[in-house]
Amino acid sequence: MGYRGKLAERAAARELRASGLTLAEIASGLGVSRSSASVWVRDVELPGPIRRRGPRRRGPNALQRRKAAEIEAGLAWGREVIGELSDRDLLIAGTALYAGEGSKADGRVRFANTDSAMVGLFMDWLRRFFNPEEARLRARVYLHQGLDLAAAHQFWSTVTGLPLGQFGKPYRAVPDPSIRISKHPFGCVYVSYSSSLAHRRITGLMEALLSSSSHRSGVAQLAEHSTVNRRAVGSSPTPGASDGLLRHGPSHS
Repeated sequence: MGYRGKLAERAAARELRASGLTLAEIASGLGVSRSSASVWVRDVELPGPIRRRGPRRRGPNALQRRKAAEIEAGLAWGREVIGELSDRDLLIAGTALYAGEGSKADGRVRFANTDSAMVGLFMDWLRRFFNPEEARLRARVYLHQGLDLAAAHQFWSTVTGLPLGQFGKPYRAVPDPSIRISKHPFGCVYVSYSSSLAHRRITGLMEALLSSSSHRSGVAQLAEHSTVNRRAVGSSPTPGASDGLLRHGPSHS
């Protein structure tokens, strides 16, 4: 995760708190945990009493408290297991992120997301391993009408490290209440870099990752067990017997 993304989220949370939003609204809008939002804004002076929207809610029940505790424990476990990323870790993580979220069209590196942490990680990865010409990087914001475009541009400029002059014409979407009620306050950013060489190298990384020896060995092992299982049941297996491995897993003696 890039540091720029976290700094931008913190600054945005403080601005939203100063405008009178509740912790729940800030956490939901920025896609962060309520505990993180609370730490970031704890010293922000409020403009007045916070008006809670909607009916007053009761305190969390036992199930909700258990869920919250498990979420916090999971976050702590993840931080402990991942630790600090090495260059190789970042290379693999960025490749996996691009494989899932990046454009596969040849000739241009293109990544879009509403999550500032993912965008920050992508920018760190792109700069670390592909050394792009900064002046050729471009960004564009997708934002619902009625939301603050200037604030969104400033937010994504901080996250990406790109000057506002390298942002193209924004796309303003008309919100459809029948599809979505909550909206990302800063919308979605599209980052692009026109470079066939960089994109083809990324394609090579994705292919290497998805066809890695450890991945292939797992698939091969599954196929081998399945073949052995079919031979064991004979040429005329009982219906369903040949897929016993997938239903029950390999037997252990």
